[in-house]
Amino acid sequence: MGFYLNPSKEKFEESLRSKIYVDKSGIIAYTNEVLGTKQKYVCISRPRRFGKTMTAEMLSAYYGHNFDSFQMFENLTISKEHSFKGHLNKYNVVFLNMQEFLSESSNIENMLELIKDRIINDILEEYPEINMNYTEISLAYILQNIFKVSKIPIIFIIDEWDCIFREYKKNETCQEIYLDFLRNLLKDREYVALAYMTGILPVKKYGTHSALNMFDEFSMTNPGPLLEFVGFTETEVKSLSRKYKMDYDEMAQWYDGYRFKKNISVYNPKSVVTALRLREFDNYWSQTESYEALKIYVKINKDGLKDAFIELLAGERKRIDIRRFNNDMVPYESYNDIFTLLIHLGYLGYDFETKEVFIPNKEIFDEFISTISGTVGWEEIASSIQASNDLLNATWNEDAQAVARSIEKAHNETSIIKYNDENALSCVLSIAYYSARQYYTIEREIPAGKGFADLFFRPRKKYIYKPAMIIELKWDKSAKGAIEQIENKQYTDVLKEFKDNALLIGINYNKVSKQHECIIKRYIE
Repeated sequence: MGFYLNPSKEKFEESLRSKIYVDKSGIIAYTNEVLGTKQKYVCISRPRRFGKTMTAEMLSAYYGHNFDSFQMFENLTISKEHSFKGHLNKYNVVFLNMQEFLSESSNIENMLELIKDRIINDILEEYPEINMNYTEISLAYILQNIFKVSKIPIIFIIDEWDCIFREYKKNETCQEIYLDFLRNLLKDREYVALAYMTGILPVKKYGTHSALNMFDEFSMTNPGPLLEFVGFTETEVKSLSRKYKMDYDEMAQWYDGYRFKKNISVYNPKSVVTALRLREFDNYWSQTESYEALKIYVKINKDGLKDAFIELLAGERKRIDIRRFNNDMVPYESYNDIFTLLIHLGYLGYDFETKEVFIPNKEIFDEFISTISGTVGWEEIASSIQASNDLLNATWNEDAQAVARSIEKAHNETSIIKYNDENALSCVLSIAYYSARQYYTIEREIPAGKGFADLFFRPRKKYIYKPAMIIELKWDKSAKGAIEQIENKQYTDVLKEFKDNALLIGINYNKVSKQHECIIKRYIE
């Protein structure tokens, strides 16, 4: 048992001993399926603190042949699979955390030499009978000899595989040397039973340089059959919420929203576990993240980027093209590339079926607000957000004139939005009512009665004492007409559970006077 060759199973045992452990061993059924096939190259990309390293440690404990792991796995999901015993502790595992080597190295050449030296040290301990001049030959050749002597295939688990592309963002020479090292180590090698890499970024696209084109990618834009292993599923979080007596609706509001195929979404595992442990909802994942990347891209207003950000802040979705993204940290070609990077970093959700991005949950939304509040060029939007408490209180107090004045001010401060229809007015209101997100789930174009209500503010369970609110918007018509539409088209059907505490709000913008008008009416069933 070495540090890098068949490392200890202790790290995964720590996970099993933890107060909160969610069984994700089902992913082993997939890796068992592709072992020794043309699909044995697997690259998993996820944001930080989404459980990538824990899964890597689990695979190492399962496959490593220098110990018996049966008791660790006998009560986990994988034990029910027919392939369970056939692959348990049957392989040499080489486990490399690339960030560790990068941190100890002065340059890429030094880093790769360090990797070779440390693997060789473990090999000498495990296979002292093999004698060769290690300084003269490649690591791949050494491993090939190990395979011939032992007859045991090798599984490579490479964590933080993409750290080079984050550290040497613009150094293409370093990147190419690194890619060539991995290609030489892994591609078409007889000794490779499985190569499992994890990182934030998918496999780097490097022009015509297809060093790692043998890998299947499972990413935040398309997790494929491994979707349920991206984070915690709705079923898992509901079960945890019941067990620890935490409000599931609040949990969903804070940490849900990474949406994939068939409208399936997953929760941020780091944040869910911390909220359960500390028994309080807060921004946990973002506290572990450097949001320098977010700050960098928020400052850019290229190709309509700022306009697109504002639409997302207003609760809109934005269709993007992810196909040209080169899987690196310098995506300056268009907002398509920048948004694609933010998907991989965890700051945006992506709907694979509609090809749209969106801000996934309250935790991430708060991170955007925190970022733009201190960013030059966003002062007007920040001011509008800061004033949102006054607007919300005026609405609750049924002060229609104060509401109209606040919306007028918000319109002037978000004038970057093309103010020419009800949808633009809806965007302005969504930003102006930022504070309402603390108390409400804000639904746009919600089916109600004989049509669709523009905005419905549904009180969250924790704040059920706040009034439910329907807002209907008009463009160059009348606020009175907006109220009449709510009543005549029976939008009030959605208020049945809030019959004693609900408001109907009509808002109109007059193109000639360039003024907003507002009528607020208390709903009486």
